[in-house]
Amino acid sequence: MSSTQVVVIVIVVLVLAALAAIAVVASRRRALRQRFGPEYDRAVAEQDSRSAAERELRERERRHAELELTPLSPESRAKYAAAWEELQVRFVDSPAETVGEADELVSRLIAERGYPTGDFSEQIAHLSVEHARTLTHYRDAHDIRLRNERGEAGTEELRQALVHYRALFADLLGEDPVGHQPPEPRHPDHEHDATSR
Repeated sequence: MSSTQVVVIVIVVLVLAALAAIAVVASRRRALRQRFGPEYDRAVAEQDSRSAAERELRERERRHAELELTPLSPESRAKYAAAWEELQVRFVDSPAETVGEADELVSRLIAERGYPTGDFSEQIAHLSVEHARTLTHYRDAHDIRLRNERGEAGTEELRQALVHYRALFADLLGEDPVGHQPPEPRHPDHEHDATSR
């Protein structure tokens, strides 16, 4: 075999190895995108590079694998669904308080499923592995709840927060807790109009 043939063979082997490496990276990237959905794009936007974001997402998968997640019993699922329905009914009379209660109920459900409930960003990281498609709802609900605590959220925002909490709640519960949107809150001026007719 001539030295030219050896060089050609080495080059072909290197090209094939490079193509195989590219295929492996592309396959891992595709798997992360499928698993994390919009959370993948968010991680890429927040990190310095795509590879750093993908390392972070793989680290989330590793930490998630260490959790001891438990499915809900039918009794527990029914209890949470009833609590959510009751919460939605209370929203009509006290929307500001109900949003805080919705956050507490979602946190209890998260804890019962086996997820940590301490730091919000850590909680999001753990939930992102199996519930990535509803995390935007959870973040939005959390932001509205914080604005509500500062007295900056209007009634429509509070209603939207409840809708957002419900998306993650239903995802964690494994079913839609109630088959309708939260009721519109009562407005004193509308009640007066109704009684004066």
